[in-house]
Amino acid sequence: MSETTIDLPVLGMTCAACVRRVERAVSALPGVASAEVNLPLSRARLVIDPAVITIGGAAAAIREAGYEVPSDVVEVYGSEGAGAARLAAITRAEAAEQRTLRRDATLAIALAIPLLVIAMAHGIIEGAASVVAQLVLGTIVVLVPGRHYLRRGAIAVRARSPDMNTLIALGAGTAWVWSTIVAARWLAGPQHHMPELYFEAGAAIVAFVMVGKLLEARARARLSDAVRGLLSLVPTTNVAAGDTVVVKPGERIPGDGTVIEGTSAVDESMLTGESLPVDKAEGSPVYAGTLNHHGALTMRVARAGTDTALARIARAVEDAQAEKAPIARLADRVAAVFVPAVLVIAAVTFGIWLIAGDAAVALERMIAVLVIACPCALGLATPAAVAVGTARGAELGVLFKGGEALETASAVDVVCFDKTGTLTSGKPTLVAATSDDVLRIAASIEQHSEHPIARAIVDGAKARGLSLATATGVTIVPGGGLTGTADGKRVRIGTRDFLALDGITAPELDVPHTVAHVALDDVYAGAIEIADPAREDAAGVVAALRALAVEPIILTGDRLAAAQPIADTVGISQLHAALTPMRKAELVTAEHARGHVVAMVGDGINDAPALAASDLGIALGSGTEIAAAASDVTLLRGGISLLPTAFALARATLHTIRRNLVAAFAYNLVCIPIAAGVLYPFTGWQLSPVLASAAMSLSSISVLLSSLRLRSFTPPKP
Repeated sequence: MSETTIDLPVLGMTCAACVRRVERAVSALPGVASAEVNLPLSRARLVIDPAVITIGGAAAAIREAGYEVPSDVVEVYGSEGAGAARLAAITRAEAAEQRTLRRDATLAIALAIPLLVIAMAHGIIEGAASVVAQLVLGTIVVLVPGRHYLRRGAIAVRARSPDMNTLIALGAGTAWVWSTIVAARWLAGPQHHMPELYFEAGAAIVAFVMVGKLLEARARARLSDAVRGLLSLVPTTNVAAGDTVVVKPGERIPGDGTVIEGTSAVDESMLTGESLPVDKAEGSPVYAGTLNHHGALTMRVARAGTDTALARIARAVEDAQAEKAPIARLADRVAAVFVPAVLVIAAVTFGIWLIAGDAAVALERMIAVLVIACPCALGLATPAAVAVGTARGAELGVLFKGGEALETASAVDVVCFDKTGTLTSGKPTLVAATSDDVLRIAASIEQHSEHPIARAIVDGAKARGLSLATATGVTIVPGGGLTGTADGKRVRIGTRDFLALDGITAPELDVPHTVAHVALDDVYAGAIEIADPAREDAAGVVAALRALAVEPIILTGDRLAAAQPIADTVGISQLHAALTPMRKAELVTAEHARGHVVAMVGDGINDAPALAASDLGIALGSGTEIAAAASDVTLLRGGISLLPTAFALARATLHTIRRNLVAAFAYNLVCIPIAAGVLYPFTGWQLSPVLASAAMSLSSISVLLSSLRLRSFTPPKP
């Protein structure tokens, strides 16, 4: 089965029950492998088999469940420039939804205010005029602006999956039906006393909820501003790899590539977070979406469209926001029984007050219970914080793979470092070689490797004016070295242990540098010394990690003599040297077995097993693609300098999630009993349905605002 992943906007969702209903609706379709719905971002991520089901078929199932999928979003999938077109279609659909919501909220408020005045200020309008005015105003509010909740509530009941719409529809609908019956009877035979009507309660419920949803929609739009900002910067210029393009001052770079003519300064802040422009000249790399300042540049395009660095970053953040954190399972379990439990509580409340002898009060208490219960806050608590946290991370140069990566990063207490290119500058230089001939042949083989040490050997040989030979049959052994043939000789270059595998004995050199041993035709030929100094910021990063109660460890394939000076310089006492890639992974597993949550930081192929074995794999943006693929977090710039930021942001996000969940649970645990009237025997006070609806709306908004505070997260100072 050939599977593909699609993202569809789903409009009209209000709570966790909506999420479950959409997931069930599409998961039941043939050809759908998985479905995951994100409430704050109003998006469904589906893994489908295109040979079995179409995107249109999935969208139709969502519509049948009672929600909207913009048709123009479906139409652009698979077309040229689908990413930008999809973003534009989603933006149009959400803008239209907000216009409808704003119009209906305005109508509801305009009619609910005079209705509240008439109902609560007795004497302004008397007799039949008062009853008729309340009947007309209340009916318009409940049946026109409130039609969305009535329709979706009915769909939810038919699907045996009651949700927040059900609670609102029952609350407002019950108040309206009761009041309409009482008003009709009174008007048919006017009595001396005014009837007990609740039109203002039903209208206020609709008005407050709609205002709350309008504010909530605006807050939700801010959740993904960072991603949309990145996507909006992805150029739609029709360029392809290999094209030569002239970029004028003030224009954005149309693709990733290299400058072949001209000089200028380019604003790369959306990729690097650095405010100062970067000087560009012939040979300089440039990236799609970055802004050219004062000079014209001629560039050759290497990657365009969805292959650019900017598009990949935006896609990674979108992916992260779509994935649920493990802590969300608690809210999901509660949400699964929440609405049915509220319906039972409302029915019991009505029965108790009815037994007490007051049908009007029983109705009022039941309505208050129905409308004050808020599954929205529970459903938004985790995904809203994850959405803001991952977006803020992208702005700072930290890419989290998803909610699970965020949650794991918040608990890390041990971080294992590779040495070369991680704690060191990553720009090693040639120090010495046994002979130029040994260096030349070794460089001939090493030119087929991207490892920093290999580049140092090749650059050192070229700097000495040595002419490299053509190498054949080159094999790279991660963590060991390379083999191949050059100048008709079989070459083996790497660690002492690597040469020993072929029965070749290499001397133990007591030098504070990295050593690559060389054998020619199974005979030891000499050694090459490489110096790679510690990063200037490494000691500060290590100190910042310890301030976060994270213990650093070095795991390196290099010799102890070469690794110890680096460990001493950066301030790390735990050092394991001369390790194979699998031995690194074993040590990571051993730390995990001791009860630690372990992160592994690396940038090379030899780090991939340890990255995969760790609780949290962290790759550097400058590292290889295979390291990034095995990682849960990618630091886009500055090497390890962003590591404390990643851990601090993860902890801040989890703190926000816990705060949201506690607030949502506490709100419902406290407010539902109050709405049921438990305080009345002690205080004589009862919560009106009008205040209950206002409280319900505010609870959802408070969770979103709490999550949005993460947008102002400030990285810890070294």
